[in-house]
This record gives sequence, structure tokens and C-alpha cells, in this order.
Amino acid sequence: MRNSVHALFLRELKTRFGEYRLGYLWALLEPVLQMMVMLAIMGFLMHRVMPDISFPVFFVCGIVPYSLFSNIATRSLNAIEANRGLFSYRPVHPVDAVLARSLLECLIQGGCFAALLAGLWLLGEPMRIDNLPMLLSIWLALALLSQGLGFAFMVLGHAFKAADKILPLLLRPLYFASGVMFSLHVFPPEFRYLVDWNPLLHAFELMRHAVSPSYPLYDISLSYVWLWALVSLFIGLLLYKAREPAILRS
Repeated sequence: MRNSVHALFLRELKTRFGEYRLGYLWALLEPVLQMMVMLAIMGFLMHRVMPDISFPVFFVCGIVPYSLFSNIATRSLNAIEANRGLFSYRPVHPVDAVLARSLLECLIQGGCFAALLAGLWLLGEPMRIDNLPMLLSIWLALALLSQGLGFAFMVLGHAFKAADKILPLLLRPLYFASGVMFSLHVFPPEFRYLVDWNPLLHAFELMRHAVSPSYPLYDISLSYVWLWALVSLFIGLLLYKAREPAILRS
């Protein structure tokens, strides 16, 4: 299985970036350039309005992990169709194709996250990463949560033709409910229950605290993110195992 995932990972990498002049370097340059443009626009409008954290750092700790979550989930939808011809080989399974795509997204978004934070640090933006293991734990929990949803999306994408149109639309409200563009402190305590059920909000707020310890946390829990990650992964794998024979027959 490790060999299959590795081969599919290299295939995905070449398919997505092998045609470009900059080659694999574009895997990092593309998202970094997109983030820099958004930071330039949004940073001008919302310069230093967040509590005890600069807006560029605040924004990077929301938009990059959200891109990881969204890309893993949506790119899992057509993983079966894109690799259907390879499933005739006994060692290759649909789960391998999804894992390969997810690993590539983790590499791209993780590199983008590190590059943007390094760039902001060089530009003088205040940040201090005192607890790197915690930051890595948040990133891993978010990746597993995304992977579980990706397995479910893969199954639904195979079962229903319209899933690749409907499911991405259902994810879009999460962008506005996950704290990508707002901090939890803007909500009065009696209204925080409207958004604090969302594990993505917990993950993003914890990331901001990890890179800027003065950033305040309000009833945010890493255990809650991990609980969602494990439940999501369990349900996703359960759906996959239930549908695997039908997927292979088709």
C-alpha cells in the first residue's frame, strides 16, 4: 500500500505541476502568490484590528489551514474517476488515490504556511512560536479531519453524479462560519455557541495562539478538534469499506 500511495503521489505531482516551466516549484509558488495578493488587499483594509495579533498573521492562520481542509475534501470527489484505469492492478485501491491527493495537499499547504509565516517574520510582523509540537498537533488533527471528510466525499462522488456540484457548495458556508475572517472575541459570550461548535474555528484559533501567545482563547479546545478528527475518520473509513466492493466492480 505504501508503494502504491508513493507512486500515485508522484503521478499527482507530475500531473498538476509537471507541465509548468517552473516545474514542482510552482506547487509552492501558486498558493503563496495567491495569499500574498489577498494579504495585500485585506491587510490594507483591516490593518491591525485583531486583538494582540497582526492581521497578516491572523489571516494566514485562517486561510491556509482552511485551504488544506477544503482542497482535501473537494479533490477527493473525483479521485476515483481520475484513477479508474489503475484499479485493474491488484495492489492499487481507491483509498490509495485519495491518500496520495491528501498527502500532496498537506505538502503544498504546509509549505505555503511555513513560507508565508517566514516571510511575515522577515518583514517584522510580531510572532513567537513557543510550542511547535502543539502547532504540529493542530495541523495533524485538521489533516485527519479533512481526510475523513474526503473519504466520505469520495464515496458520495461515486454514488451520485451530482455530488461534485452539490458538496462544494455545501462547504462554502463553512468559510464564513469558521473564523477565517473574524476572531471569536467579536461575539458576546452569550452568542458564541452559534459558531463554537465548529471544529475548524477551534483549530484556527489555536493556530493563532500558537504563533502569537498573546492572542486570547475563549473556550477553545484541542481535544475537541481531535475528537472531530477521529469521528470523521472513522465514519469516512466505514463508508468506504461498505462501498469498496461496488466501487471496484464499477
